[in-house]
Amino acid sequence: MTQEEKIKLLATDGMLVKRPILVGEDTVLVGFKESEWKEKLI
Repeated sequence: MTQEEKIKLLATDGMLVKRPILVGEDTVLVGFKESEWKEKLI
């Protein structure tokens, strides 16, 4: 997904801003729990 596509998607669906999604090689996190995000990003 290009940067432009990401911005367009966020602009059209405000719930994505409230419910962030992190997609990694072997992980998908929906929502924001600080401890989970730190674990996956470190």
